[in-house]
Amino acid sequence: MHVQEWLETIPAVAIYALVGVVIGLESLGIPLPGEIVLVSSALLASQHGDINPYVLGACATAGAIIGDSIGYAIGRKGGRPLLAWLGKKFPKHFSEANVALAERSFQKWGMWAVFFGRFIALLRIFAGPLAGVLHMPYWKFLIANVFGGILWAGGTTAVIYSVGIVAEAWLKRFSWLGLVLAVLIGVASMLIIKNRAKKAAAERPEAADPEPVAVGD
Repeated sequence: MHVQEWLETIPAVAIYALVGVVIGLESLGIPLPGEIVLVSSALLASQHGDINPYVLGACATAGAIIGDSIGYAIGRKGGRPLLAWLGKKFPKHFSEANVALAERSFQKWGMWAVFFGRFIALLRIFAGPLAGVLHMPYWKFLIANVFGGILWAGGTTAVIYSVGIVAEAWLKRFSWLGLVLAVLIGVASMLIIKNRAKKAAAERPEAADPEPVAVGD
């Protein structure tokens, strides 16, 4: 079953909680499809009025910020042994190559790596724990974390929701235009057929009557 189809089967409150928890766990360092859940939920909100996009965006933002902060605390306490343990549990995501790449990014860009890492799937998982392992000052991490979380979670929700609304309105207009066009084509076809039938009926008597033959004196 598709994610969006499954989300349609649960109430709005459960969707808010699910989005916050999944994004929070992903930000904490557990590889989960946080972005897929958020995009699917925002798209669903554009189609169902019982899901409030503002509440959805707020839950996603809270999950991102809180999850990253917990990941930072765990990384600061666990240190490099934590990365080694994560590498055994999630070798695809926390391989030595990925850890080295993320570490270079953090050492080079600092706060910007935390901020822009929110928009990159791999760095989104690494940001919290790795910032803690590298002992980035928490106030720097918090600033980048908060602004990155708001822009990513809130921005993604707003964009996907708006695109869904526009697409739905366009599809509705398209369906009406299609109906009108079909009616016009049907009427035009009927008039053309009727006109041709009249011409054919007018030509038949002329063809049926033989031309008079002149009789010689």
